[in-house]
Amino acid sequence: MKFRTPPPSSSAKSSTVASPKRFSMRVAEWLLDSPRLGENSNVKHIAGRLLKQPAREGVVAAQSRLGQLMCRECGNARDRRIGQDLLRQAARAGDLRAQQELGLIED
Repeated sequence: MKFRTPPPSSSAKSSTVASPKRFSMRVAEWLLDSPRLGENSNVKHIAGRLLKQPAREGVVAAQSRLGQLMCRECGNARDRRIGQDLLRQAARAGDLRAQQELGLIED
């Protein structure tokens, strides 16, 4: 005997859209904060890629972490400038880490 299941509601679909952003943020923060993994340049590259989209969408924590990562780890001036711009955006939004980092950079 077959039972018909109701089609999934539209509210179930909308809740899954927001979760990948939070998931990528958590994974990136875990990678960067991990003592063993956080020192590896490949891991930093992966974390930066995970932070890129949330930072573009205006997530302040992602802007702050990606800005710090770009200012500290990137060797070219263009990436450091982008990192400083991200830090400024996060600092304007009230992120204390970004404000402290900008204080260190612009002194």
